[in-house]
Amino acid sequence: MLRFFAWSAAALVCLTCNACKQAVSDNVAATVNGRVITYSELDKYYQSRYTASGGRPSDDQMLIQKLEVLRTLVDNQILLQRAEKLGLMATDADVDVKFTELKSPFTQEEFQRQLAARKMSADDLKSQIRQDLSIQKLINKEITSHIAITDKDVADFYNSNKSSFNFPEPQVHMAQILVTPAPDPSVVNLKNDKAQNEDQAKKKIEGILARLKQGEDFAVVASNFSEDPNSAQNGGDLGFVPESALEKANAELRKAVMAMSPGQITPIIHTSEGYRILKVMSKEPAGQRELSDPRVQQNIREILRNRKDQLLRAAYYEIARNDAKVVNYFAQSVETNKT
Repeated sequence: MLRFFAWSAAALVCLTCNACKQAVSDNVAATVNGRVITYSELDKYYQSRYTASGGRPSDDQMLIQKLEVLRTLVDNQILLQRAEKLGLMATDADVDVKFTELKSPFTQEEFQRQLAARKMSADDLKSQIRQDLSIQKLINKEITSHIAITDKDVADFYNSNKSSFNFPEPQVHMAQILVTPAPDPSVVNLKNDKAQNEDQAKKKIEGILARLKQGEDFAVVASNFSEDPNSAQNGGDLGFVPESALEKANAELRKAVMAMSPGQITPIIHTSEGYRILKVMSKEPAGQRELSDPRVQQNIREILRNRKDQLLRAAYYEIARNDAKVVNYFAQSVETNKT
């Protein structure tokens, strides 16, 4: 009798599990804490990000790209649910203000063309705005508001790097966002975002420039999307570059940088490595910069703040993933059909 009850219980569990599997629609690509991400959403996001006029990627390349896109959608959903739980969702008024801001530089026809190029409707854009604003509110509350750089932190950094503030020639403090057309698995940014060919690289850098023109922070955008392995994790910060080094650089790049004032960004510059957008942080004459110089203190604070921000974001993302229950049905289907 005991064996019968044991068998009955096991059978019931099996039946329940089978029912659960059958309850999942064929259109479900993943679930995050039970909330569904559909293949329709995945395909729409994929089309807006990867559709290009160039040759069609191989089946394997397409699967890799879709897995990357789904990872982004999963991460966004994890953060969005956290924002909901903390009451940080963007309001309709927030969305309307941002939507109007994005739309204002264009005529109605131009705006519709912009949407069509991204394969989006106005409602799609508003949904994306709501998500982005909500996640930004979450990041501001959970990370940015907790970053404090003390005077001692600044002094310690200066004393450890004093020689780097002694310039034998005029210097330009710059940051960059780089997008390259070649596939490279070693590229790491917070969005795990990598262009795979020339058309994707051009489309991606144009989208990045649009973000910057809309007022998004350069360091945040660089951390999320730049493909420069040496600077992306530092918000694109390249440090101080001697003017003599600029003389050896791309002529268009050198001309653009030398004509800019601190705080300005370049248009898109096409170089042999790919596409760049540069920001001039400051321009410094030759000589030793002292800690008492407000510009030195501001520069150090920005460096330390960016470093701390990237560290805390990376840790926060990992903890959020660990705390979430994610089922990636798309990945499972790829692995099942591996032969």
